[in-house]
Amino acid sequence: MIRYIVKMFRALNANANPGEIAHAFSIAVLLGFLPKNNLLWYLLFIFFLFVRINKGAYFILMFLFSMIAPLADPVFNSVGYKILTLPALESTFSTLIEIPFVGFTRFNNTIVMGSLLCGIILYIPVYIFGRAFVKIWRTVIASRIRKNPVMKAFYKLPLVDKFRNLASGD
Repeated sequence: MIRYIVKMFRALNANANPGEIAHAFSIAVLLGFLPKNNLLWYLLFIFFLFVRINKGAYFILMFLFSMIAPLADPVFNSVGYKILTLPALESTFSTLIEIPFVGFTRFNNTIVMGSLLCGIILYIPVYIFGRAFVKIWRTVIASRIRKNPVMKAFYKLPLVDKFRNLASGD
């Protein structure tokens, strides 16, 4: 876990593409909201491992949003119920459930459908927020942290120095 934290901060401070970090934020929200007990989550997780994103931000934020997701389950439940009970989509869902292995995705679960839809809807706003965050981090926050006397003293601690050496690969 420490390695992913180091990778995320290294990417934030380096000249890494802000879009890769922002996409990692968005994908982490999408997968963090989805329940982990279905085939859909595993398929998306594996697929996104092959996409060019910052893996450190991806894993850390996915873990954090997984912790927050149960608080939003009532919202996901109501959104999923509204989608699954739409008369126009009834025949589509009936056809999908009859296809072998599609039922393992549990798309017919209100929380799965609601969290997937909410994650898709939030993808663009989270992406925009992620790009803005990276820009603000690089121009304002990082320089203030480096100049802070408390952080300068923190970096001189022996344990922190060991983690910095571990992160740099020395």
